[in-house]
Amino acid sequence: MSSVTELLHTKYPLVQAPMNWATDARFVAAVANAGALGVLGPNAGLSEMVHGSAAHERQLQAQLDQVRTLTDQPIGINVVLEPDPAPHMNSTLEVAFANGIRYFAVVGEPDQAVYRRIKDHGGVILARPLTPTVANAKAAEAYGADILVATGYDEGGILPQHFQGTFTVVPTMADAVSIPVLAAGGINDARGVRAALVLGAQGVYVGTRFLVTAEAPVAPAAKETLLAGSYDQVDLVSHDQRSLMTPGAKQLAARFKETNDGRAIDQIIAQRGGMLPGLRLGQVDDNIISTNTGLDLIKHGGTVAELVEELMEGIK
Repeated sequence: MSSVTELLHTKYPLVQAPMNWATDARFVAAVANAGALGVLGPNAGLSEMVHGSAAHERQLQAQLDQVRTLTDQPIGINVVLEPDPAPHMNSTLEVAFANGIRYFAVVGEPDQAVYRRIKDHGGVILARPLTPTVANAKAAEAYGADILVATGYDEGGILPQHFQGTFTVVPTMADAVSIPVLAAGGINDARGVRAALVLGAQGVYVGTRFLVTAEAPVAPAAKETLLAGSYDQVDLVSHDQRSLMTPGAKQLAARFKETNDGRAIDQIIAQRGGMLPGLRLGQVDDNIISTNTGLDLIKHGGTVAELVEELMEGIK
């Protein structure tokens, strides 16, 4: 086994990225049963906005209860680092600790106090700075991270604020730290996995490719749009978000090109619900569909188990 599989107690060195609005108990359990690490993301299992820490705690607990009826394999939880006061982050951690969760996909600049809190509860930290640098990679390792996620600009979701692709970021991060590195960004097939390993990663962290699987809680219309999409139909709608060029996304992209005011557009997207209306509810035409840049490599859906085996072909 690689050190990643030893740390995660999984069959494969593969982690499913905790995508906002696009995970739930059934999906994460399917990933875990297939031999990878499934991770509950923000708003897991929800199809509408809920507000307040108590409501989020109840929802997370319900998801964890359901996961445990579907798998006995390890799963993880996403933690988004927040400045103090951090009610949502703190409530997520408390529910996770109470349920004996050991694996934490921690997003944001390394925070020594939060890392220590997770380690004090026996947690394994998968650190993912949004914009990976040698400095924050070294800080994450020094603060106790067990695995570093090296995210390239090829990714979907919230983009790094540099233009280094996965092929640049992965070897740079692998050379900077002694802990295992997971490659993230544009990995959609076994060729991408093998390339990441050659570049120095010890595993991969995959998001977009999972969106079109049968178990993913993504609207059929959004899955169809992703499967029909191609690289030349993807563009920036702000400094840190890209989308398939749906009619709504085209309007945002045009406004961004005209004004260069990404913050204002991010606020518009947030007010509409972020990924909720497009991905989760299937209101494709009016909203964004976040994706990595390798859409041409996503040719079919299939089950989670089929995808995991496809990605891990020839990987031990």
